[in-house]
Amino acid sequence: MTETISFPQDRICPYHPPTNYRPLRESGPLSHVTFYDGRKVWAVTGHAEARALLVDQRLSSNRQNPGFPIPMKRLEGIRRVRTPLIGMDDPEHNTQRRMLIPSFSVKRIAALRPQIQQTVDNLLDRMLAQGPPAELVSAFALPVPSMVICSLLGVPYADHEFFEERSRRLLRGRSAEESEGSRIELEGYLAELIAHKEQVPGDGLLDELIAERLQAGTLQHEELARLAMVLLVAGHETTANMISLGTFALLEHPDRLAQLRSDKSMMPAAVEELLRFLSIADGMLRVATDDIEIAGHTIRAGDGVVFSTSLINRDETAYPSPDELDFDRSARHHVAFGFGIHQCLGQNLARAELEIALHSLFRRIPDLRLAVPAATIPFKPGDTLQGMIELPLAW
Repeated sequence: MTETISFPQDRICPYHPPTNYRPLRESGPLSHVTFYDGRKVWAVTGHAEARALLVDQRLSSNRQNPGFPIPMKRLEGIRRVRTPLIGMDDPEHNTQRRMLIPSFSVKRIAALRPQIQQTVDNLLDRMLAQGPPAELVSAFALPVPSMVICSLLGVPYADHEFFEERSRRLLRGRSAEESEGSRIELEGYLAELIAHKEQVPGDGLLDELIAERLQAGTLQHEELARLAMVLLVAGHETTANMISLGTFALLEHPDRLAQLRSDKSMMPAAVEELLRFLSIADGMLRVATDDIEIAGHTIRAGDGVVFSTSLINRDETAYPSPDELDFDRSARHHVAFGFGIHQCLGQNLARAELEIALHSLFRRIPDLRLAVPAATIPFKPGDTLQGMIELPLAW
């Protein structure tokens, strides 16, 4: 506990936790790590402990709490605004979540599957028509979830270059000023869109919220714009990274890919295992509002806590041989979507997109392969969502 490891760190392999996190795996379910400013926070790496703590109301997601941990300097701006859903505790969080749940229910997402399939097919048609090589992130992995979330929200996909670039800067900006500026631009864009929709209603979740909540006075303009931003950014960034990194991992594990090709009914289980194995969102943050005793340690009120998703999902007490990609295991209890009240609202949509996108990609292009050596393909640093920056493919 005297010598701590810095967090976050870059991965050496895009689908394995950073090599320097190994001592955290060996030191027990809780230990300390150090953030950029020298602050020591609790790192949770045990699966059972993570699930217990993520439902503990003594851990807060309120980013305006002075003790809330900030892992990197560019994110200091998140203290300035109340972020809907992900930066709130109950009862405010519950109020917002309940009004969105029907739009992301299993039944609603099942009804969207034909539309998702059509989107995937159209993009693959275009890829095949242009011929190899292709860059999968820009040609497929990013457009699939971006088109789908735009349709669901009622955001014009014609503006995708604007909001995709601002989303990238928000999550990977070189400075706090760049990230904060991107947030302001995105909120401004969505505020203008909402104002337009008030005059010219369309078809989408934003239109429903305007009619049912905004005009009734139970939701304010600024609150709706910020809520829309969270849904728009999370709705395309996360799944885009999963598609690109999932494709790379499958191509690097030809035996698992052959298993999928021989039995398409295995795809749902494969998606769960890929979610566990890849853990693209590594580092959920909380602050303790009261003392918590767990695993022989005391988390004091005011202490920061970070959940290392990549290590929690590699806990060998929960997953035997955790560093192996194994579609025969039951991976359903992973925490790739979080756990507890903040478990990802869009998980049903993400699962549907991943199942359809990965199945269709490898069915339509059976001889898909990397166009360049794997070691030369750039992937994202450890201080953001994990995924491929680009993925050149051939067939």
